[in-house]
Amino acid sequence: MTNTTNKTAMRGPALTFVNDPFVVGDVAAMRYLPDALILIDNGQITAFDDYSTLKEQAAGYAIDHYPNALILPGYIDTHVHYPQTQVIGSYGAQLIDWLNTYTFVAEQQFADTQHAKTVANVFLQECLRAGTTTAAVYCTVHPQSTDAFFQAATERNMRMVAGKVLMDRNAPAALTDTAQSGYDDSEALIKKWHGKGRNLYAITPRFAPSSTEAQLEAAGALWQAYPDTWMQTHVSEDRKEIAWVKELFPERAGYLDVYQHYGLTGPRSLFGHAIFLDEPEWEHIAASGSGLCHCPTSNAFLGSGFFNFQRAKHGDHAIRVGLATDVGGGTSLSMLQTMGASYKIARFGGYSLSAAKAFYLATRGAAETLYLQDQIGSIAVGMEADLQVLNLHSTPLIDFRMQRCESLQEALFVQMTMGDDRATQAVYIAGELAYSAPSSDDACSTGRRVMNLAT
Repeated sequence: MTNTTNKTAMRGPALTFVNDPFVVGDVAAMRYLPDALILIDNGQITAFDDYSTLKEQAAGYAIDHYPNALILPGYIDTHVHYPQTQVIGSYGAQLIDWLNTYTFVAEQQFADTQHAKTVANVFLQECLRAGTTTAAVYCTVHPQSTDAFFQAATERNMRMVAGKVLMDRNAPAALTDTAQSGYDDSEALIKKWHGKGRNLYAITPRFAPSSTEAQLEAAGALWQAYPDTWMQTHVSEDRKEIAWVKELFPERAGYLDVYQHYGLTGPRSLFGHAIFLDEPEWEHIAASGSGLCHCPTSNAFLGSGFFNFQRAKHGDHAIRVGLATDVGGGTSLSMLQTMGASYKIARFGGYSLSAAKAFYLATRGAAETLYLQDQIGSIAVGMEADLQVLNLHSTPLIDFRMQRCESLQEALFVQMTMGDDRATQAVYIAGELAYSAPSSDDACSTGRRVMNLAT
């Protein structure tokens, strides 16, 4: 366990979101300080303001100074499969074919606890390298895969939401449980891990086609018995998948109605993809307080479709939406690359996603989707000090382009369209340095300057 008893501090340009830019506009949603000081005690932020205002309070703090970078909240990945780390970049096919060809084959290996530990450690280290400090994670059907993941997260003191997959049909026998065993295994994992340290549990039916009515009913009953847990699954990712759901559940009005019927919608429910929702489904997502996880690299890679930003964020009732990598259907754990893909996906749908909105979806917006906005996703007093330092000059070409940026928003757009994990200069977990880039001088630039939000 990482020690969080020391006083630490970070100084440098800093950006956080204080509101939803889809609602109040980009500038009003952001708080940017060109020379900020963040004071951290026992893993929590105790002060955040201009350095000139706080410097007298910094006596006794070890200050890490990042004058030519940008301090941000750690990224939050709202939907990702850690067991699929080993099949990322596999030759594409449509969703169901991809699952059968790659995913289900790989996931059978997680019956081996040592294999699960190895992949969990690789996954979490890659998250840190990408600047991601929290994720909502799918394990496999094997309870030991969840044990391995939470143990690896505990060792790094990372706040993670995760759960054992529930799957009792339409999968290889080695990857199926039963309604009863899935309930029992999940309940035991909840008692073992949920709320222990920074671990949070998500009840995880993979998707409606791989669970019987009995299993979905059991999942709903389990969530009712442990209402402070999360629920995560997939919805409306692919047109063939939607047609399959209709065949399997002909009595239900639609894909989302399957989950609604079994009590699996509401606050702290997370629905991956949500590409082909109809209007009643949009309305129920909003009214129930459910969250959507936007997975642009996966949607593009598998040819699934385009997320409807206009309906999700500009309708009568805005919906909680968080950004997600969806590895291994997604092609990168880098949230910068995911933001860039989201911009492209949005353009295909006729929507222009600004840099401010993209960074919001990866930080405060993702925290709101997880209902963790009072703990993570922002730089503010009382928040957990999960922070990252973004190197604004991580490649020669980015460095060259940054010399011609005239505003913070332009600089952010350059980062999300050209950047990747090389831009992660440092990551702090609960105020402790957890990752530092091999070359951390951040200084390939001859023309660096602090961006001014007002320009």
